[in-house]
Amino acid sequence: MSEVLEKMQTRRSIRRYKSDMVPKDVIEKIVEAGTFAASGMNLQTPVIVAVTNKEIRDKMAKANAQVMGSENDPFYGAPVVLVVLAEKKGTYVYDGSLVMGNLMLAAHELGIGSCWIHRAKEVFEQEEWKQWLKSLGLNGDYEGIGNCVLGYVDGEYPGILSRKEERVYFVD
Repeated sequence: MSEVLEKMQTRRSIRRYKSDMVPKDVIEKIVEAGTFAASGMNLQTPVIVAVTNKEIRDKMAKANAQVMGSENDPFYGAPVVLVVLAEKKGTYVYDGSLVMGNLMLAAHELGIGSCWIHRAKEVFEQEEWKQWLKSLGLNGDYEGIGNCVLGYVDGEYPGILSRKEERVYFVD
């Protein structure tokens, strides 16, 4: 089996992280992989905002938890949040979803745990977060696609789960 297929089969969503920061060069490699995701008509509408600042990360986690109606950390203690947003053009939601997949596979390849955390859409519809994006220079009409949290796994890495049957149909 190829290494790529093996990584696809063994990647798991991690829900418990150590507080140790992921080195910047590793984050940069993961982010770069995200930029190579396929996009409809090569519009490349998704952008990635890498958040390693603990104060911003915690504020973002609180906003995400409020959308969910919880007080728990929806980022499971992960020290890094890669926010994927996409300018509302063409197939932007699908394009952003492909970016998220690339980020998670690249993280796994580099020994970093990851998990897709929802509610980026709702958080970045809030005026405070729209203004924050503008402060970064993102002035287009962007929608939050997902938050890819990254960090070192705290505990054992989950094993491979069995696949449901009757999910593939061949028409010869």
